[in-house]
Amino acid sequence: MATPTTCHPAADAHADHDGPHGYSPEKDAYLARMRRIEGQVRGIERMIASDTYCIDVLTQISAVTRALQAVSLGLLEDHLNHCVVGAAKASDKEGREKVAEATAAIARLWKS
Repeated sequence: MATPTTCHPAADAHADHDGPHGYSPEKDAYLARMRRIEGQVRGIERMIASDTYCIDVLTQISAVTRALQAVSLGLLEDHLNHCVVGAAKASDKEGREKVAEATAAIARLWKS
């Protein structure tokens, strides 16, 4: 029997999880980045409330979008290095399931 990985199984991605996530070692850095992004979004809200020129608002939206993309790429890399590699070491079947899960996540990111 294969040793289960510490990541969510592909069949139940919303299951409770008691092991570390791939991003766990960088959790504080991710949280700091998300707080900065949250501040940028609040800034955009203030810009709209004060009738700031549309191009300036769009520029800030672009910056937030790029910042979120950077976070998502980091999380994706962490997932590949931790969850996918761990699953592949456990069994071919688990590895293939994690690759399919990661591919679906990449497709969702690509569409956004």
